[in-house]
Amino acid sequence: MRKLPESVAGLGPLRKHEATGRTSGTSKLLSGIDAAISACGLKNGDTISFHHHLRNGDAVLNTVVAALARRGLKDLHLAVSSIFPVHAPLVDHIRNGTVTRISASFIAGPVGEAVSRGALHQPVILRSHGGRARALDTGDLPVDVAFVAASAADELGNLSGRIGHSPFGTMGYPLADVESARHVVAVTDSVVPYPAVPIDIPQHKVDFVAPVDSIGDAAGIASGTTRPAADSVSLGIAERTAAVIAASGLLVEGFSFQTGAGGISLATAAAVGQEMTQRGISGSFASGGITGFHVEMLRAGLFRNLMDVQCFDLDAVRSYQSDPRHQSMSAAAYAGPHVGGAVVDRLSAVVLGAAEVDLDFNVNVTTRADGLIIGGAGGHSDTAQGARLTLITTRLTAAGHAKIVPEVGTLTTPGETVDAVITEAGIAVNPLREDLRDRLETAGLPVLSIQDMQARASEAASHPPARRSTGRVVAVSEYRDGSVTDVIRQVEED
Repeated sequence: MRKLPESVAGLGPLRKHEATGRTSGTSKLLSGIDAAISACGLKNGDTISFHHHLRNGDAVLNTVVAALARRGLKDLHLAVSSIFPVHAPLVDHIRNGTVTRISASFIAGPVGEAVSRGALHQPVILRSHGGRARALDTGDLPVDVAFVAASAADELGNLSGRIGHSPFGTMGYPLADVESARHVVAVTDSVVPYPAVPIDIPQHKVDFVAPVDSIGDAAGIASGTTRPAADSVSLGIAERTAAVIAASGLLVEGFSFQTGAGGISLATAAAVGQEMTQRGISGSFASGGITGFHVEMLRAGLFRNLMDVQCFDLDAVRSYQSDPRHQSMSAAAYAGPHVGGAVVDRLSAVVLGAAEVDLDFNVNVTTRADGLIIGGAGGHSDTAQGARLTLITTRLTAAGHAKIVPEVGTLTTPGETVDAVITEAGIAVNPLREDLRDRLETAGLPVLSIQDMQARASEAASHPPARRSTGRVVAVSEYRDGSVTDVIRQVEED
């Protein structure tokens, strides 16, 4: 053993190393969900979190909450990134008092309807994806146990979304949860030999591994429209939107872009891609929830990289498994307003949809005309504020209701972050962007006022405006910084 001095100036006495032998890796593998609940010491009133990378194919939330209900736990707070129709069993757990509080970025299906009709006594908190990451990081949303679905895990807790029985791709949303939760439980149907490479969440972020029969059906990832629209009206809106981007002056080398997964948005991406090809432009990145259509653009050389917070279909999953240009990002890196520069802040342009748009360019993607909850901000308000050009695409009407209205039923995304609204009637430019209006008029594009667009929508509608509910508050819509944009009131039974 090397002889050491008794002390070193400024450090005081030194403690000599004494051999302690080698330690063996300690397995974190438990027998299942019940063992994980016991290991974490879950109790009444605790907050548990889940992520939605399996989207409408997810089985983890239902499995875990059912186990908690069997144990008789009550007054639980669910901090869920998104809730889909597959989570309908949650309605019974709300009614029996197992779950009394919910925080989410998006709610669709029976849970949204139950909340809208007053099933919960405490209002749901609806945050954007970036707002949820901020709340987790700052402690505004403390989580006792994060249950993280993993398509594969090893016994020390390395997690992957790329291998196993049900690979679903990137794990952007739980990356925020595992940084702050008091306990982290990986839930997997594929326990693999150590190490579970490629690793998406490393072992030092995970406390326990709970095997289950199934984490869900990866085919349910592709819920909703994930291919470009083909009807003439939608294609016309898409081509017009691409023309707006071209006329904006932003379609240059290094262009960065995000679209939603709706048909008009993807048709717009196709039209933008054609323009990029004609100009010989290579974009920097496409971001957000990634579909196979975005993968095709990457392979065609239209973008150098994909920045992916969640895979929207199995083509995107396969791309993430095999192409290093297809990168994962956390919800915080994607859209956190608190990180000092998120991916959304580097977007040249974003194309978003709407349930309603009003005369002040405010956008509603949270409730339908009768007030029922059908979604939430997701990344809508995050990207709208971050991008240099924010475009809203929508038809004038849907299901007989006008979509351009005097005042939105729920304010999700503030109008000051929206640059233009594009419909089959033309393009309405926010008065804050007179520079954009001038560019579009110079390009010969059909510009009209938002008032004229609203009048045309009203004329085309076959149903009168829905009566807004005046019931008690059932949900609160937060902006990405934690401020409140609106409240949602209880809808009466039909």
